[in-house]
Amino acid sequence: MSESRAPSPWTRRGFVRLAAAAIGAIPARRLLGQSSGPAPAEHAFPIVIDALGGPGDPAAEEGAALSARAIADVRVSGISAVNLTVGPVGERPSLAAFEGIFRDLADWEKEIDAHPDVLMRVRGAADLDAARASGRLGLIFGLQDGVAFHDDVSRLDVLHRFGIRIIQPTYNLRNLIGDGCLEPDGAGLSRTGHEAVERMNALRILLDLSHCGRRTTRDGLDASKRPPAFTHTGCASVADHPRNKTDEELHLLADKGGVAGIYFMPYLRTAGQPMAEDVVRHVERALQVAGEDHVGVGTDGAISPTDLSPEYRARFRADIERRKKAGIGAPGEVPDVFPLVPDLNSPRRIQKLGEMLLARGHSTARVEKIVGGNFVRLFREVWGGDKA
Repeated sequence: MSESRAPSPWTRRGFVRLAAAAIGAIPARRLLGQSSGPAPAEHAFPIVIDALGGPGDPAAEEGAALSARAIADVRVSGISAVNLTVGPVGERPSLAAFEGIFRDLADWEKEIDAHPDVLMRVRGAADLDAARASGRLGLIFGLQDGVAFHDDVSRLDVLHRFGIRIIQPTYNLRNLIGDGCLEPDGAGLSRTGHEAVERMNALRILLDLSHCGRRTTRDGLDASKRPPAFTHTGCASVADHPRNKTDEELHLLADKGGVAGIYFMPYLRTAGQPMAEDVVRHVERALQVAGEDHVGVGTDGAISPTDLSPEYRARFRADIERRKKAGIGAPGEVPDVFPLVPDLNSPRRIQKLGEMLLARGHSTARVEKIVGGNFVRLFREVWGGDKA
């Protein structure tokens, strides 16, 4: 095992990097009010994409390499590629954020070198095909905050050169590009923001508007000449929360050819722990609004499930407080509601969701698009053919 440092969920991404967890699996049929009986055979989906997530054991200490358990979970996950966040979020000094990206890139490159039969980097569409064919997990490096380049857009060229393929201009707060979803004023893209979108389009970096405020989201949709994405979000018409997108935003995203990934996060409900039925509810609303070619999955969690141990709970409470003090905590981030969906408690949680959708009467072709096909199409279109 390499001694490389696997980014901790507590310091590099905080709350949003915590895993889908283990509270005891509830059979999907019972959750959906269907009769019990023998479980159906697992469907073999052609490709599965998690538009925001990553490998790792949520119980691991900061700086630890990927554990044997984390690697085993990757092997059985069935996921072909994942949008993996590198660099900090909410970091105010621009150069510090820029340096943090490269520290994380170095850590993940070491993990790829340590586990070449399990992990591989994705820089173009051909790599998606290679990951699927070889049974490895393709790592797509992405950013969740534009503060690392908000005062120097030329850094986007450097970031692209070193493998960044998906970028979110703002996190929850304001930077020089635009407003995050928690800013009360709701300003849109700045001049620098428009310049950044234009440069991302030219470099064929996917524009991700997940954490952007309402006006910044609308401006980004209007400004982008290539299809953008909401890699990890929910539907505001189902649960009114600043991290969820309105029907209008989902319509506009579909009109641009983009894809919205539904997450497995507390914001699927306005109160209480979200369950698989909440994920299904958001997926089906997104299908109604945006259409089956524009809906995917972005769990916003680690592949390995989480043991809700006393130690985990204590660390979780501490991280909630840290995020509040930093001003990046969103409504609904409370110590007794965890960033997970208990009854999708498996490294194969995306497949489980797909099987639930099949059981509800959605066609095989539609479900295959949702669990991976739509994001593959988007990546090919934005990145441009086989190479990016």
